Amino acid sequence: MQIRVGFEMIYDCPQPTPMVLNVNVHSSRVPDLVGRDELVVDPPVPMAGYRDSFGNWCTRIVAQKGRTRVAADAIVNDTGAADVVVPQARQLSVPDLPDEALQFLLGSRYCETDRLSETAWNLFGQTPPGWGRVQAICDYVHRHIAFGYEHARMTRTALEAFYDKTGVCRDYAHLAVAFCRCVNIPARYCTGYLSDIGAPPPYGPMDFSAWFEAFLDGHWYTFDARSNTPRIGRVLIARGRDAADVAISTAFGKNALASFRVWTDEVSAG
Repeated sequence: MQIRVGFEMIYDCPQPTPMVLNVNVHSSRVPDLVGRDELVVDPPVPMAGYRDSFGNWCTRIVAQKGRTRVAADAIVNDTGAADVVVPQARQLSVPDLPDEALQFLLGSRYCETDRLSETAWNLFGQTPPGWGRVQAICDYVHRHIAFGYEHARMTRTALEAFYDKTGVCRDYAHLAVAFCRCVNIPARYCTGYLSDIGAPPPYGPMDFSAWFEAFLDGHWYTFDARSNTPRIGRVLIARGRDAADVAISTAFGKNALASFRVWTDEVSAG
């Protein structure tokens, strides 16, 4: 199957404003692209790209004074298969983890492992280690947080989501990531496109989505505490410790987001 993915963001800047954009399809999905997901900036400005420390592709621009439109549109080939489920995947002991996984055991900007550790062990210490423990965390977070766009708050941390019991997909991911790390399971935050393919209605407005990956049995596996069911058609944009590492845009100056659209649609065979 093929999925059309893209976005349009319009920024209003009172003066020329440097920005870093993290919006291209992740390198792991580049072979699936039909053509390229080229970034379009209007009015045109010079663009420079680089890979950040997590391997995400970032673009630097200086948005001009006034309105700047940033957009991309691409077709992605997809297997149409739902997220992989491997119930037998084992939890590795900390000494057996590869070096590169260790940073995803540590606390981060939005995942306060030090303040959630006791709670995590009380809630999940008796669950079966491995896949079952991560699933138990997803089940808990899915029930614990009430979803609603009216609850969105960019500064909410995992601890605050735990106490607020409300949030959006990033809050589900942050709390689940923090709980996993607390019980010695490396977990990393993911952002990207997620279509409604195979999901029951009603459908909300399309947006970028957040989920996470847990390291089990030597592999990174996809989990989603918000949906809490295998989904079809995820298209990864970026991975990091939490949302601070994978911000869609970072502006170094005053600006306002005047318009925002995201689309993720199955391309009809006809």
